[in-house]
Amino acid sequence: MLLGFGCSKRPHAPDDEDLIVLRLRLAATVLGLAATNVLGHGAGPVWHAVIGVVLVGLLALIAAWERMSPAELGLARDAVPRGLRLGAVCVAVVSVAGVVALVVPPARAALSDTSSDLSAGGALLTVFVLLPLGTVLPEEFAFRGVLWGLLHRHNNRLVATVVSSILFGFWHVLSALTGSPANQAAESTLGSGGGGTALRVAGTVLFTSLAGVVLCELRIRSGSLLAPIMLHWAVNGVGILLVLVA
Repeated sequence: MLLGFGCSKRPHAPDDEDLIVLRLRLAATVLGLAATNVLGHGAGPVWHAVIGVVLVGLLALIAAWERMSPAELGLARDAVPRGLRLGAVCVAVVSVAGVVALVVPPARAALSDTSSDLSAGGALLTVFVLLPLGTVLPEEFAFRGVLWGLLHRHNNRLVATVVSSILFGFWHVLSALTGSPANQAAESTLGSGGGGTALRVAGTVLFTSLAGVVLCELRIRSGSLLAPIMLHWAVNGVGILLVLVA
């Protein structure tokens, strides 16, 4: 089995060869994602969105090369209604939580202390255009689409979920070092020194890995990428709007 998980019996030679090729292609995909991540680190939001669109195109080429079916990618048409329903529930839950945060004094105070240089128009552009193109769509297509689908070909759902979610966690190492509102809030609690930074990075990797598990579960239950896409967008987008309103 891929990455050493599963039964102890050694597959016959043709399967071994197929798995070696799959491992190499997975490694190439992960390295490509890492390179894209480094390239986009520190880039402006528009350039970040451009990189995201290019990444989706490259991932689509990989999926076509691997002859991945729409169902393997979470793009099957018959799963769209389930994905929309589950995604809508997720967006509603996150939105209600955001409203509650605004009316609870400690939470609102924490949001008010988080700086943001976005105007109202800039925030709307970011939430509804740049965020989906630069973050949500490429990340979901990469980790819950192509990577999860490739891992699931020779492993069970648990392995595909755990491995893709851990990779998703490490994908956020560089973003944990930026001056985003969430990192500013964490810095005010943990401090800005080396120890505080290390804790913030470790916490970010752990939290986003767990988030990856949740997003994978949504993809599995609905059979569609729409559910994790909608939750991912809601968590990031509502956070930006909350800082602006507070």
